[in-house]
Amino acid sequence: MKPNILIVMVDQLNGTLFPDGPADWLHAPNLKKLAAGSTRFENAYTASPLCAPGRASFMSGQLPSRTQVYDNAAEFASDIPTYAHHLRRAGYYTCLSGKMHFVGPDQMHGFEDRLTTDIYPADFGWTPDYRKPGERIDWWYHNMGSVTGAGVAEISNQMEYDDEVAYNAKAKIYDLARGKDDRPWCLTVSFTHPHDPYVARRKYWDLYEECDHLLPEVPAMDYDAHDPHAQRIFDANDWRSFDISEDDIRRSRRAYFANISYLDDKIGEILQVLEDTRQEAIVVFVSDHGDMLGERGLWFKMCFYEGSARVPLMISVPGQDGQRISAPVSTIDLCPTLCDLAGVSMDEVMPWTEGESLAPVMAGAERTAPVAMEYAAEASYAPLVCLRYGKWKYTRCALDPDQLFDLEADPQELTNLADSPAHAGTLQTLRAKSEARWDLDRFDADVRQSQARRWVVYEALRQGGYFPWDYQPLQKASERYMRNHMDLNVLEDSQRYPRGE
Repeated sequence: MKPNILIVMVDQLNGTLFPDGPADWLHAPNLKKLAAGSTRFENAYTASPLCAPGRASFMSGQLPSRTQVYDNAAEFASDIPTYAHHLRRAGYYTCLSGKMHFVGPDQMHGFEDRLTTDIYPADFGWTPDYRKPGERIDWWYHNMGSVTGAGVAEISNQMEYDDEVAYNAKAKIYDLARGKDDRPWCLTVSFTHPHDPYVARRKYWDLYEECDHLLPEVPAMDYDAHDPHAQRIFDANDWRSFDISEDDIRRSRRAYFANISYLDDKIGEILQVLEDTRQEAIVVFVSDHGDMLGERGLWFKMCFYEGSARVPLMISVPGQDGQRISAPVSTIDLCPTLCDLAGVSMDEVMPWTEGESLAPVMAGAERTAPVAMEYAAEASYAPLVCLRYGKWKYTRCALDPDQLFDLEADPQELTNLADSPAHAGTLQTLRAKSEARWDLDRFDADVRQSQARRWVVYEALRQGGYFPWDYQPLQKASERYMRNHMDLNVLEDSQRYPRGE
């Protein structure tokens, strides 16, 4: 019998806070309990440190250069198989509650049901433009107002969304327990927290009043001390228009940690319903990318530094003990891993799938392949590519000097070894691996073509009548609760779980 699968995805959760499950000082009892019985991947990385590209890669097992989801307004093509397609084809019921940041007219991508709309727009309006380097698009680019405005609120746009995501997920798990559908199921529950703005409810905010981690380990650096891409991020975030105080930093980080605890409560409620209804499932916990949280003065994501690119990844399989794996892995490995654990073949598309199943690694096999990352969205003027290989991280961009970091000796990535004669051999080896994988000129041309096309289409569709692609959740009121085409006795019995005690 194929296993049920529950995937819990969160947004912008810094993986350095999950070295072996949640850090001890985080108030996250439910995630700590999940971690104890999970395979915990200490060095897991996003495929791309931005929402839509990272999520399309997670779902498909392919990097953005192959999915062509380069940024937060690039269409995810409907002919790219996702884990939802693979599992559904094999007889699974597939369902999504929450965010996946699909752009384009296909708002399902293999899910049979979708319980909520998305929190972000589904059209091309957030398209960057490499033809205009340095241009800020004020109405959607990140700015530092998320930091200066950090604090407490009892409701926000994001809280309203995640409250709805959790409510629908719990209702769906209750419904699955009633046994009306004998198929195995895969439920994806995707929250938008702890993504900025850094605003938290008082009950979670108060948990971190005495927290010792409210300042970053690496203080803000002068603008000129940063690498060129970090400077572009500062410019894109409009840093010159804001005066960031130490109190702003403390409040932002405190709210971020508070929202991890908020998520922990939501996830605990979902897992409790799973337990109460006596259903077993593989449980996956993952984030789409991280958040720099003020380290070096950087916030949000959009770069390959550990805070932005490293993510938590835990996989709990019923009957298997918890363990910790230090080998670098990627979120693109999850699609083949889920299929492998479910006994579902991906053979027909594996030649075009870049991810590798983690099931052998979970069983003790060695993982030696490098982890690849790409970035070609806002704050970049040309694509950036990165390899994590053993203890090394190597970054290449046509516009910038190479970067090479030894993460064992320099976990804060403060010393670029690319110009060090002592490491010339390592640099040459990693550059050769990078050049064999990526043609940066071709990558850049593909991104520019995509951006130019989307600007034409977006501006055209905004003229005259406009029909949005945003997903409209379907509520069939005539099939809910009691209606006159139903037998009340049958209804009351079938909707009760467990029955007849």
